[in-house]
Amino acid sequence: MIEFLIGSSLAASAGLNAWMPLFLLGLADRFLPAVELPSGWSWISSDISLWVLGVLLLIEVIADKIPALDSINDVIQSVLRPASGGIVFGAGASAQTVAVTDPSSFFSDNTWVPIVTGIVIALIVHVVKATARVAANTVTGGLAAPALSTAEDGASFLLAALAIVVPVLAALLLVGLIVAVVVFFRRRRRTREQSIPSAGSLQPPTL
Repeated sequence: MIEFLIGSSLAASAGLNAWMPLFLLGLADRFLPAVELPSGWSWISSDISLWVLGVLLLIEVIADKIPALDSINDVIQSVLRPASGGIVFGAGASAQTVAVTDPSSFFSDNTWVPIVTGIVIALIVHVVKATARVAANTVTGGLAAPALSTAEDGASFLLAALAIVVPVLAALLLVGLIVAVVVFFRRRRRTREQSIPSAGSLQPPTL
């Protein structure tokens, strides 16, 4: 169960920012004695990987805050974020961390299951993020992009960091984000319905 919480939180983090969970997972494997990635995923914490992930993370953080460019970035990330979600779910959930000492007991031989699960979770989060961003940009003329992007980066960082160290708190944060998204879309639908006049309110023209 803890493995699933770790993997889900990391994948959701990837749905918001493709490189944030990969970069933090690599740093954790490199510098935290309590975190050890399995040999198949150890490349994440190599010098080359950390430098490349750091540069890509910086590029996405900047690009996602520029109106119009953020929408283009979301299109490009439609492939990268789900792929990252599959990687971090598989790597994070199968790693020895503060909370997980025997990850093999959870997945046994079905190594493809966590990867596919991570892809699906990250894709769902990415679609919701991109949809909400388009709606916000339409209403504000793109002025909301920097604030929204900063909030998304912060949520991605917290999800990834807590998933590695305190997965239960990461799960609670994920639930909170889900509730916030549901409330946002319900309010948006209600506002749209109220802005459309009902047929009964239309009065025939007077002669």
